[in-house]
Amino acid sequence: MPRSKRRLSRATALQILCFVDLAKLDIETGINRYWACFESYGSDPEFANEMSRGVSASIEKLDAFLQGASEHWRLERMPLVDRNLLRLAVYELWEKKDVPVRVVLNEAVELAKLFGAENSPSFVNGVLDKIARELERS
Repeated sequence: MPRSKRRLSRATALQILCFVDLAKLDIETGINRYWACFESYGSDPEFANEMSRGVSASIEKLDAFLQGASEHWRLERMPLVDRNLLRLAVYELWEKKDVPVRVVLNEAVELAKLFGAENSPSFVNGVLDKIARELERS
């Protein structure tokens, strides 16, 4: 399991986002149900909730970034974990300018290793690298 408080919080946000995506819930219901069942276990619930809400509020723009950067992969065909991890990381790249790009990419790859499939880390890294370069240009 992740060790740093921020990584734990990102892992929590990822779990909330996957739950919301899978169960087709609104973000507030998903957050409330998540915390009704789980404790923070060292994460920062405020940061996890903020990230989850941010992704949910920006999902159309995030999905447009992802669709443009993930050639030959429609969003609905991406594995649930990869799709939501990419949304979370792109949101952080786009909104959290105080976090270095390398940190965002590294955190996403580490979470992909923990929660994704065998090919998830390389897929996530490739898509995020392309998006990070696009965002740097704009």
